Amino acid sequence: MKELAKTYDPKAMEDRIYGEWLEKKYFHAEVDRSKKPFTIVMPPPNITGKLHMGHALDNTLQDILIRYKRMQGYNALWIPGTDHASISTEVKVINQLKSEGIDKNELGREGFLKRTWEWREEYGRTIVDQLKKIGSSCDWDRERFTMDEGCSKAVQEVFLRLHKKGYIYKGSRIINWCPVCKTSISDAEVEHEEQAGHFWHINYPIKGSDKFVEIATTRPETLLGDSALAVNPDDERYQDIVGKTVILPLVGREIPVIADAYVDKEFGTGVVKITPAHDPNDFEVGKRHNLPEINILNDDATINENGGKYAGMDRYEARKVMVEELKEQGLLVKVADHVHNVGTHDRCGTTVEPMIKQQWFVKMEEMAKPAIEAVKNGDLTFVPERFDKTYLHWLENIRDWCISRQLWWGHRIPAYYCDDCGEIVVDREMPSVCPKCGGTHFTQDPDTLDTWFSSALWPFSTLGWPENTEDLDYFYPTDVLVTGYDIIFFWVIRMVFSGYEQTGKCPFHHVLIHGLVRDSLGRKMSKSLGNGIDPLEIIDQYGADALRFTLVTGNAPGNDMRFYMERVEASRNFANKIWNASRFIMMNMPALKENEQSAAELSGEEMDLTQLTGADKWILSKVNTLAQDVTANMDKFELGIAVQKLYDFIWEEFCDWYIEMVKPRLYNEEDQTKAAALWTLKTVLTNALKLLHPYMPFITEEIYRNLTGEESIMISAWPEFKAEWSFQKEEAEVELIKEAVRSIRNVRSSMNVPPSKKAHVIVVSEKPQVREVFEGSKAFFGTLSYASQVTVQEDKSGIGEDAVSALIPDAAVYMPFAELVDLEKEIERLKKEEERLTKELARVNGMLSNEKFISKAPKSKIDEEKEKLEKYTQMMNQVKEHLAALVK
Repeated sequence: MKELAKTYDPKAMEDRIYGEWLEKKYFHAEVDRSKKPFTIVMPPPNITGKLHMGHALDNTLQDILIRYKRMQGYNALWIPGTDHASISTEVKVINQLKSEGIDKNELGREGFLKRTWEWREEYGRTIVDQLKKIGSSCDWDRERFTMDEGCSKAVQEVFLRLHKKGYIYKGSRIINWCPVCKTSISDAEVEHEEQAGHFWHINYPIKGSDKFVEIATTRPETLLGDSALAVNPDDERYQDIVGKTVILPLVGREIPVIADAYVDKEFGTGVVKITPAHDPNDFEVGKRHNLPEINILNDDATINENGGKYAGMDRYEARKVMVEELKEQGLLVKVADHVHNVGTHDRCGTTVEPMIKQQWFVKMEEMAKPAIEAVKNGDLTFVPERFDKTYLHWLENIRDWCISRQLWWGHRIPAYYCDDCGEIVVDREMPSVCPKCGGTHFTQDPDTLDTWFSSALWPFSTLGWPENTEDLDYFYPTDVLVTGYDIIFFWVIRMVFSGYEQTGKCPFHHVLIHGLVRDSLGRKMSKSLGNGIDPLEIIDQYGADALRFTLVTGNAPGNDMRFYMERVEASRNFANKIWNASRFIMMNMPALKENEQSAAELSGEEMDLTQLTGADKWILSKVNTLAQDVTANMDKFELGIAVQKLYDFIWEEFCDWYIEMVKPRLYNEEDQTKAAALWTLKTVLTNALKLLHPYMPFITEEIYRNLTGEESIMISAWPEFKAEWSFQKEEAEVELIKEAVRSIRNVRSSMNVPPSKKAHVIVVSEKPQVREVFEGSKAFFGTLSYASQVTVQEDKSGIGEDAVSALIPDAAVYMPFAELVDLEKEIERLKKEEERLTKELARVNGMLSNEKFISKAPKSKIDEEKEKLEKYTQMMNQVKEHLAALVK
């Protein structure tokens, strides 16, 4: 047994310990049919990023679960990896090139991709190294990247299979277009935010009459692409104009008035303009009525050639000019303020334009069905359960998934166009001959796939799919997915329907949802607010264990948490407490080496439990129940509840109570129960360290190795409940002692008696079993209650009238007053306090009876003085009461 360093210094040990774990391959898992597997796949962080608090929380939760299951004997595999993050990475590299004065297009596709792979090599390792700093026990030998050879092969295979099945198609559909990133984005990447805008009411002249039809729009510039006006077929106000044509303002083009049930009679004027190329609902109306689809926007959101004289203007510039011209022509009826939801790109914050474009889509209706059924039949469970609703709402209202992106970085779509006839061939490689015209020249589709297309395959592509590998057979489906509530529809849903479609199985059994880490004011951490906290700085200052403990304490599944520096300090203090307690215990261990039999007992797994005292049995029983409770909490993913129980047990029960209880036995060379005390201390500490290890892996490893001499806590067995360690009688007895100690300390505190001032403590109880408890615990009870001596008796005989008392169940505790307080000094002190309070009361009463003060002072100041009056009056009553008792 080695002695611990004098002070706990995480910097001196965390990197060393992590290096030893890696060297000994503790994180590595291979197929072992004799063990039950437990698998987690890491949500792959983007190669553009560095570790932030969200990553720290997400990976701490995963690490807790994987370390817990590893200790329980499972073959625990945690697969790490990173995501190529197409849009984010491409933007980063473009900006890097700009700073060098290079345009992306000058480099060309191959040159740009070469630079992006260089970026990945340089920055892709950053976040991995940082994940190691927080103690992530991933199998780094199995680290994957969404664009590595295996994952890319899986992506291509899925595309080919879905296309062959008819689930992937190319077509003109309304998509979300980002004019800044110049790419389509999925519905999940659109954030809707309320913005102040306007309703522009515009008159459309009815052809061949002097009448007008009034419509209201939030986007007047889109009238350039109008194909019709629509009214509800049941709206009697407009029956006479259905089938007629109106003249499109500013353009002069004639468009029909149609009837369609899509129109809400109660909303606005009851007439809506139909712009099929720039609104998803209008697109569907247009399909029903065979209306032309007129796209009026370029990819950068400037007006295109279909906009006539407005061509080349930015969309908002065109809006201003058009509104002014409508006003001049007398066609602008009015402008009304209107707050509405506007879609913005979650990456760059640009207002998204719905645009009709040729894109690749995945049909979702059939693929969504097994994913919906998975939650309904219990194959997939969310923790907390309420996220079922988010998941099901998204799936039950899902639209076809636009999977093509106008980017260079990513998985390129395996589709090839015949240069001669335009035939599309989807294949693994560029075909040599066109199956339609026999042509031999092909061009590959320039688009890449949505990032989520590849990460949707992550749980099985990382295990070797599409090959039927032994890893896939053994480790898949995975057990738990840990992720934030913000990517349920981005990623979770897509993994589930992809898992069912490609493997016939749900990719994981449970989804543990966590919230965001917010700042101490409850605000989301962001660059713009400047309120982000770097986890690496916290680790550098306080250690990884303190950060991890802080992130989990009080954390409930699905809920956001606030991050306070005070909590980090409290976590570091907890680590110090454990360190100092462990050091104290280990410093007392060598004393037993002289006694060979005791030393043998101490190093063994068990000892004769009849040799234990009531206090020993109490703490052993407590740690036994703790193991049962913590295990139950962790199995239900209640990690925050489990860690609170660990904190309470280690700090209070073990350090503040038990260690103080046994000190008299450790310091008494004649005490025959010393070996039992040391065995109990070591056994309880060992079990507590094991239970705490998933949360605070470094400090528990360092102490455990030195305490036990064993190789590693990581490969030790998780504590289980033992019936023979359950001592209910001793638990009740020690709780009674603790109650008495607390009562005594409260009395002494109320009388300002310092701990150094000892007093005779007399316990009175009519019940023999209660007296027996106190007789048997005199040694530690006396120490804890600052007693000069302890007497246990049946009645109050011999106890003076002035004795101070404290009541507990089935007993009363007495202390002679004179032994607690120096009578003359206490009377003198109370008289001085009486004088001080008399002056304070006179001052407060004087102010509150002064009419000028009452009429002119702020209410808060008057209330403050009233509170003082109440407080001083109460204090004066107590002082007088104490004086009356003393001066008899």
